[in-house]
Amino acid sequence: MRILVTGAAGFIGSALGQRLLARGDEVLGYDNLNDYYDPTLKEARLARLTPHAGFRFVRAALEDRDAMARAFADFRPQRVVNLAAQAGVRYSLENPHAYIDSNIVGFTNILEACRHGGVEHLVYASSSSVYGANRKLPFSVRDAVDHPVSLYAATKKANELMAHTYSHLFGLPTTGLRFFTVYGPWGRPDMALFLFTRKILAGEPIDVFNHGRHTRDFTYVDDIVEGVMRTLDRVPTPDPAFDALEPNPGSSSAPYRVYNIGNHQPVELARYIEVIEDCLGRKAQKRLLPLQPGDVPDTCADVAELAHDTGYAPTTPVEVGVANFVSWYRGYYGA
Repeated sequence: MRILVTGAAGFIGSALGQRLLARGDEVLGYDNLNDYYDPTLKEARLARLTPHAGFRFVRAALEDRDAMARAFADFRPQRVVNLAAQAGVRYSLENPHAYIDSNIVGFTNILEACRHGGVEHLVYASSSSVYGANRKLPFSVRDAVDHPVSLYAATKKANELMAHTYSHLFGLPTTGLRFFTVYGPWGRPDMALFLFTRKILAGEPIDVFNHGRHTRDFTYVDDIVEGVMRTLDRVPTPDPAFDALEPNPGSSSAPYRVYNIGNHQPVELARYIEVIEDCLGRKAQKRLLPLQPGDVPDTCADVAELAHDTGYAPTTPVEVGVANFVSWYRGYYGA
């Protein structure tokens, strides 16, 4: 198939591009290579895709409507995976406009391009952060998500609402994926595993929020990509069991689905740090701090719907995933 992947130079996007190319799909990567974090890492990820004959690339932003329209007109994608976004909970407290530009305006451009381009299926990245102030665990797509605690989370909830509107009005099949704390080789430098590894190797103290007591459903990147592939290949149809009197937020009478995609095995941050220490062979100097604004105490994904519909079954424990990351980090940075 011809598949357009936004955020193709990103952590998940580049890994997905590798898998799609390996199975023979044509891929158009779309990314603006911004400087939210080190662009040279993005360029290195991209360099792993560019040798493939089936890969093309457009450098542009989601909010650039004309560039988006040209990319769709030239490539004529059958399916689209939108992974580009302004990421990060904490940065949304500092630069809210970046989130509106990319995650709201940019997503509108994606929806319009898919609608007018006759796209068969749009898969897009949502986030576990939409659960916000929810405390019932595990988080289920059947739960209401009306209390976000960061603007980043609010934009992801907005994406789900916007996608449903296009599914309802125009019959555009859409699937939203709520990612749960993705980690692994080629990961993002602003995330805990990357930060902790760099600082521990440099002999610098690490900031441990909530005194290390909160839990995260850490999900290895290969498991995430497997879930994206499975949902991409399963075009949603209207849910025959949908009841408008007792609506299920995860499905619809329109061709629309939302899924959690996580490991379903939450790990306490303190344990996660122990695994990193074991893999590095060094102990961390810890600066214990309270929970940060915008963060939530715990996350845990109920993946029952995704497992039922696609056969998704994550297989990577943190001990294996962190070891793979540390091996990559030492090789890439010569550490």
